[in-house]
Amino acid sequence: MMTDPIADMLTRTRNALAARHERVQMPASRMKREIARVMKEEGYIRDYRTQAEGHPQGILDLELKYDFRNRSAIRKLQRVSTPGKRHYVRCTKMPTVLNGAGIAIVSTSKGLMTDRQCRQENVGGEVLCYIW
Repeated sequence: MMTDPIADMLTRTRNALAARHERVQMPASRMKREIARVMKEEGYIRDYRTQAEGHPQGILDLELKYDFRNRSAIRKLQRVSTPGKRHYVRCTKMPTVLNGAGIAIVSTSKGLMTDRQCRQENVGGEVLCYIW
């Protein structure tokens, strides 16, 4: 049994980037699909898809993004809120990652959003991870 599936997703992605893989696969969940959606909207991955074959909950397949020098679009993935210690913030205390060069993915009552979207919508929530 996995205690922190989001940390597992970030670690699998980190390992695939270190090995310069084109794709990374992991067990799918609604939260992981939403994190992948935000990563795609912000330009950190090329695409994602869910395959239902061979696994009860499906497989989430991320297509990683590299530039012409074979450098990853993602420099670092950092888990913030864990099952043992949740990290909630208000809209006014929303963190900025590298002065706006990165993003914080936040779980809000309106769904998963970036820190910029949370400030625009004036909502707070649980900070899941930082990406830059």
